Amino acid sequence: MRYDWLLFDADGTLLDYDKAEAAALQQAFQHFDVPFQPHHLETYRRVNAELWRAFERGEIAQSQLKLRRFELLAEAIGLPLDAAQFSAVYLTQLGQNAQLIEGAEAMLQTLSGQVNMMLITNGLHAVQRSRFALSPLPAYFADIIISEEVGVAKPDPRIFDIAFEKMGNPAKDRVLIIGDSLSSDMAGGANYGIDTCWFNPDGRARDGQVGITHEIRRLTELPPLVGT
Repeated sequence: MRYDWLLFDADGTLLDYDKAEAAALQQAFQHFDVPFQPHHLETYRRVNAELWRAFERGEIAQSQLKLRRFELLAEAIGLPLDAAQFSAVYLTQLGQNAQLIEGAEAMLQTLSGQVNMMLITNGLHAVQRSRFALSPLPAYFADIIISEEVGVAKPDPRIFDIAFEKMGNPAKDRVLIIGDSLSSDMAGGANYGIDTCWFNPDGRARDGQVGITHEIRRLTELPPLVGT
């Protein structure tokens, strides 16, 4: 085997976050009897992405992010949403959606027993624990690290310190991180000194400043890459 440990991101890598996000937002609008329009989702995704990037840079706390994104959404679309109430309903709905990315479970089944695996996600405790419980994912992983639970998030090297301690401090050249985010997964892994595998199903352009060891378009490409 080329690696002893594989560190997997969750959303956008194993879990279909786009579908979960869209469904949860629409259900939250319906809960408050607010007409939902497609541009509401587009606006929310733009606002949310900007805030998550700020979170990765350490400029905003996760607890602030949960509310601020809906305050900004309400301002942008001109609707009187109560951010705290809306956030609570949205997160509850989000936690009920655990649809996997195509090929995720088949890939994990192939890798299971061949290599050690750990999940490391920049997610919210209640949402991620609920989604994982509804999915087959926990059975495949030695441990699951959730940023809100440990107080640090990718790309901060401290979350990788936590992962390495849980793994028994293996040699860095025997560890690979797999994820869809250039800013958190790839940059975090590269800066920590481990190999990276960018899951890039949409064929996005690379950022030349981010270290990428491998790139795959489909999850089924991973087992041959790591030597199973």
